[in-house]
Amino acid sequence: KMEEFLNFTQLKTSLEEAILLDYYTAGFWWAKEMNFSLIQLSGFMDLLNFALENLRDKHMTLGDNLKELERAMAGIRETGSEERDNLNFSIEQAKAIIDFLVTSLFKHYKVYEYLFHGRREEPVISNE
Repeated sequence: KMEEFLNFTQLKTSLEEAILLDYYTAGFWWAKEMNFSLIQLSGFMDLLNFALENLRDKHMTLGDNLKELERAMAGIRETGSEERDNLNFSIEQAKAIIDFLVTSLFKHYKVYEYLFHGRREEPVISNE
């Protein structure tokens, strides 16, 4: 279902899509295990996407992305969405979210940078 939702069409041949599917799926199940409400679950998935977009599209450094995440979790970031203001994560939930992001994304930031921005050559496959 996540593959359909993310509109991944090259999952079997795209390393990037496979890694992103794994990342979003792990995040989704982690949030479900945390018993987040539907609004909180949506907001958490938005935070995951936000952090990845900062890296992929805006080429943010780790430090800048952490600052943006801090602003986003504090509700300072202007998104045009009122849902973010109503997330109401507890202090414990917010700490757990930060821990999840640190262990799942920020500790592996260089790898994700390479995934999104590294130049990769396509392997040539032959009968040999």
